[in-house]
Amino acid sequence: MVATFQEIIKSIENDIIGFRRYLHQNPELSTQEWNTSRFIQDQLKEYGIPFKAGYANTGVLGIIEGQQTGKTVALRADIDALPITEQTDHDFRSQTDGVMHACGHDAHTAMLLGAGYALNQRKSELAGTVLLVFQPAEENSPTGGAAQMMEDGVFDEYEPDVIYGQHVWPSLPVGEVGIRDQEMMGASDRFTITVKGKGGHASMPQDGNDAIIIANQIITSLQTIVSRNVNPIESAVVTVGSIHGGYAHNVIADKVTLEGTVRTYQPSVKEKVKQRFHSIVENVTEAFEGEVDITYLDGYPATINTPKWAEVARNSTQKILGPDSTPTVDPVLAGEDFSRFLHRYPGAFIWLGTQIDSKEDQMGLHNPGFMLNEKALSSGSAMLAQVASDTLVHLQEGETSE
Repeated sequence: MVATFQEIIKSIENDIIGFRRYLHQNPELSTQEWNTSRFIQDQLKEYGIPFKAGYANTGVLGIIEGQQTGKTVALRADIDALPITEQTDHDFRSQTDGVMHACGHDAHTAMLLGAGYALNQRKSELAGTVLLVFQPAEENSPTGGAAQMMEDGVFDEYEPDVIYGQHVWPSLPVGEVGIRDQEMMGASDRFTITVKGKGGHASMPQDGNDAIIIANQIITSLQTIVSRNVNPIESAVVTVGSIHGGYAHNVIADKVTLEGTVRTYQPSVKEKVKQRFHSIVENVTEAFEGEVDITYLDGYPATINTPKWAEVARNSTQKILGPDSTPTVDPVLAGEDFSRFLHRYPGAFIWLGTQIDSKEDQMGLHNPGFMLNEKALSSGSAMLAQVASDTLVHLQEGETSE
């Protein structure tokens, strides 16, 4: 009797946890993932999985060809870490000062290696090809590594008919998975506003032009975009997250720099917010007789699932974790570079519940105290393998029916 994906994964569960812990101890920032890339390649060699490397410099593509002809499915994991100093008491905490896997990419990589092993063990049953996409620089917004991998030809020889990505999700308990039919995550634009006034003595404001006053009016006015220009049933966020300006208590500031982000789901809303953003910043500055420089960076587009493949992923998940494992979840406006793959290929993005046992101590993604529950890793690997296998079957059935 052929072993199930769960049974195969169970036999290497310690490997998967070990991979995750090694990567957690040895994190590397976006575009610098050289050791991580070599580690992935070494594990693929050990598992007997052919691969190609060098996409976006450190990206790796594992290739599992089934012994039956068919379509192609891709599974993606991101591999980079964040510039954060870890504040956990793990005995496998980061050994690199100022760098931490605070977004779970170490787990993503480990789980994809495990899924690759399981799929390779059952490749005689696969009707088609499964691609293992290990992507660098996901955290390097707005550039990212997905577009660069595709530009470098990662899918030139094997082009996916469907692609899936998975992300650990600390607000969901182990055993639950979030899969939406459409919007999962938002478009993530960034901006920098440099306001220029005229400096002077604080006691003689008539001789200067206070850049802080201008910046204050800009911040206040930007908040009207969401409240007065965006349809209330649609979603948008405009946040100014950083303000730098001024010299001393008795000096009128001649320059203030504001940095922030714009988050949306729908392209039409994104363009409306962007247009109003520029209009408000420019007109407010002009009204106060100042000058302004605006840098607006279009970031990752919204991550929007293909309903058909979201449903396949949901059914595959329930095979692994049971009928109650896919609760209804709300989308979030955090950005994700996987969206670039979904803009070119149909597929779905999945949230894997990884909440730690002491829920009250759970820190969120990108927090220096972030932790995840390693009990979820084996099921995450099995789920990836199952969804790839099931998708190939659906693709084959669709081709036959046509």
